[in-house]
Amino acid sequence: MIGGDDRYMKANRLSWDARTPTHFKSRFYDVDGFRAGASSLNSLEIEEVGDVEGKSLLHLQCHFGMDTMSWARLGAKVTGVDFSGEAISRARSLSEELDIDAKFVVSNVYDLPDALEGRFDVVFTSYGVLTWLPDLEPWARVIAHFLEPGGVFYIVDGHPFGSVFDEEDAVDLRPFYPYSTRGAGPLEFEPGPTYTDGPDEEYGPTFEWGHSVGDILNPLISAGLVIEFFHEHHFTAYQALPMMKQGEDGWWRLPEGGELVPFLFSLKATKPE
Repeated sequence: MIGGDDRYMKANRLSWDARTPTHFKSRFYDVDGFRAGASSLNSLEIEEVGDVEGKSLLHLQCHFGMDTMSWARLGAKVTGVDFSGEAISRARSLSEELDIDAKFVVSNVYDLPDALEGRFDVVFTSYGVLTWLPDLEPWARVIAHFLEPGGVFYIVDGHPFGSVFDEEDAVDLRPFYPYSTRGAGPLEFEPGPTYTDGPDEEYGPTFEWGHSVGDILNPLISAGLVIEFFHEHHFTAYQALPMMKQGEDGWWRLPEGGELVPFLFSLKATKPE
């Protein structure tokens, strides 16, 4: 594997294998709603990615594949990838149960060129993905490797600035975590509960990396991709901090005045023809 010490990636994979059954049964993911036809995608990514009818789409770090299959329901020819064998097993079973045409591959991002062939019109990844990657230089090269000339890469994820706050010590929004861990190694988190509802079990330890805006943009540029936009959003898809309130549109925001802090970013880039 390239892109970091394999000990950390192995620990994270074991944690995700263990927590996946809890996630699959949780209200947070609402698999029953998905079975009934609901999309797991948010309006933001649907609007910004655009029409995927008839396009090939590669979903990196897909967990158990509901977003992958939601793109399939919108007409894309989809392939989902995750390093958790448990998650991919659930994705395959769910796609078979619902008769959704989707391919799923067990691989970490860095090793994917050895596990998957072909190129894609769209490479997609979203929500809580970059923190699990130690090095974004090889990540960006893998994205470029799998894109067709003229193809589109899209990501929506936690904004690096919004990620400096600690959920349990965020009353006055003082920075707690580093803006970037470049050169400093990962942040280690002791075993604890997962982010969904479910049994009060502990998973971990886990290791996470912080990436600044520059850490994200520069590798993509170096890999030859052309940035179309980098949008910063003052809302997020879940209650990242305890004082956040959910609006009628489903997004979570800080109270009045919180528009000063971005909590999500979205980025679209193309591979030159």
